[in-house]
Amino acid sequence: MGNFEITRCLSPRELADTVAQRWLEELAARTNASANYTAALSGGRIAKDFFSAVAEQAARRSELFRGVHFFWADERCVPPDHNESNFASAQLLLFTPLGIPPVQIHRVRGEVEPERAAEEAATELRRFATTTRDGQPVLDMVFLGMGEDGHVASLFPGEPPECLTDARVYRAVTAGKPPPRRITLGYPVLAAAQKVWVLASGAGKEEALRQSLLPDGATPLANVLRARQSTVIFSDLG
Repeated sequence: MGNFEITRCLSPRELADTVAQRWLEELAARTNASANYTAALSGGRIAKDFFSAVAEQAARRSELFRGVHFFWADERCVPPDHNESNFASAQLLLFTPLGIPPVQIHRVRGEVEPERAAEEAATELRRFATTTRDGQPVLDMVFLGMGEDGHVASLFPGEPPECLTDARVYRAVTAGKPPPRRITLGYPVLAAAQKVWVLASGAGKEEALRQSLLPDGATPLANVLRARQSTVIFSDLG
């Protein structure tokens, strides 16, 4: 596969700082800063490091986030103040420090019935993003982590093949790790995104990344890479 690039980092902190710096440079280079810019966030330890790095580097550059609307690559089916909530991490480490207006934050309502939450989240994303001919919203940026099994967002190994083409923007899933009930972006919307940056960090994930980069890799990350023309992977794995 030649449709991805890898940026190697020496530590989780360097990875988080590097991604934050590059993203802020991209935001600063926008030619129309008043236009909507849609970004989907993920959860996990490296995401928390990334949120903190962005907040630190952008402390005096809040104007960069004018028109930036925040969505989620996935969310756990828990209330927004739960310690497993991806929204809660972003609220604490990113939105509050930077004073991001609530109207720019579009959380997935993990506290309601999952199918309803997925439909609501898809409708909300379509309000702000352009769409493809197939009706998929086009996110400007998606940040993904990667699990020990190569999962991204809440797309886990073992799903039936038809999930690769399931056109639902968000769908409810049952994960193999707690908390099991989750809501995730589907493969087609990840394929349609303008940019996808993968933050691959953490002990025990080296083999998952290696398998994901193979042309015939069978991990969810491999599925995403095959579906896209270009993906950037930031990794501190050996």
